[in-house]
Amino acid sequence: MCDTVVFVDNQRVFFAKNSDREVTEPQVLFWQSRRTYREGESLKCTHIVIPQIRETYAILISKPVWMWGAEMGTNELGVTIGNEAVFTNQPYATTGLTGMDLLRLALERSMNAKQACETIIHFVEVYGQGGNCGFKKRMYYHNSFIIADPCEAYVLETADKYYEVERVQGFRSISNGLTIKGFKERYEDRIKSRFTQCLKRRNAIEQCVPDSPTISDMFRILRLHKDGRVYPEYHWFHGGMDAPCMHAGGLLLNYQTTASWVAELTSRNCSHWVTATSTPCISLFKPVEVSRPLSGRFCNVYGEFDEVFWWKHEKFQRLVMKNPEITFPVFDGEREQVEREWLENPPKPDTAFEVHEQLLCRWLEKLGQLEITDVRPVWARCFWKGRGM
Repeated sequence: MCDTVVFVDNQRVFFAKNSDREVTEPQVLFWQSRRTYREGESLKCTHIVIPQIRETYAILISKPVWMWGAEMGTNELGVTIGNEAVFTNQPYATTGLTGMDLLRLALERSMNAKQACETIIHFVEVYGQGGNCGFKKRMYYHNSFIIADPCEAYVLETADKYYEVERVQGFRSISNGLTIKGFKERYEDRIKSRFTQCLKRRNAIEQCVPDSPTISDMFRILRLHKDGRVYPEYHWFHGGMDAPCMHAGGLLLNYQTTASWVAELTSRNCSHWVTATSTPCISLFKPVEVSRPLSGRFCNVYGEFDEVFWWKHEKFQRLVMKNPEITFPVFDGEREQVEREWLENPPKPDTAFEVHEQLLCRWLEKLGQLEITDVRPVWARCFWKGRGM
């Protein structure tokens, strides 16, 4: 489950996405330079093999460690994409290209947002979308996308090999449900879409968007909890799936925000900010660049995925969420101050990640000195029991 939003005006395009997946599924940054390939080479995607092209663009993506594709990312030309699982009345194929594969293929092969739409449509028509998209659970779905560049943005929605494209004007959000008029009515699986809580999350997002948003407004949107609360609230059925900052803790459905991305795209410069961790409400958005990779401790370049940083934050969030009223005062003021300073004067990406890692170590040490009683509802405690670290 995910939320992706975009805002287009005459001077810039803002993009933001929370990637909501299984709580034990690490999501890491992956950087790849512009590459050339020999004629006739093949490309192994998550489930199928397709022909490779002669040249691909440099990319920076956020991806679950086990799959080839990505949940969100950008390329050297500023093309930036987020995908969403959508549930339709069309059959799900047991193999094919996943939505995450389609996203990465579009970033590697597209000069602008319009071409990225065409690239995804081509692959949907030729190879189809399909295959298991779950980590420990088996999960099949179709996909929708927000596709942006420094000049414009599009919503692309699919149902098997059917699709519809809509150019964005102003603000737009998608949250695991079809949204394009006519296409939605024709292809939506209303029951499954209702279970995703997509309408509640989309309404929450749309109610808090200012007329002229900033990067910090995009951060705030991705950190929204139900009814604007500082701390998450847990529904017995789905945990916190009814808010953009998603927290697991239900009896039947459990997904959590495992990584977040915000971008400001202009013709002069594209800036990107990522958490590279779960739960943006207690994480730090850090600047990243597509022109050069981060240290191997924080970004993967050669396919050897280092999950240490992601799990370090995960240990922190699992302790914090037991009793936010007691734990938040330990770190929240300092976290907000650091992020404000970074927005005014962005540090080098490696510096920001190193500072975040140091802060995590210090905050964990302080939390270890507290007596923290788990005050979450019994059903949330049941879910997290045995998942502690």
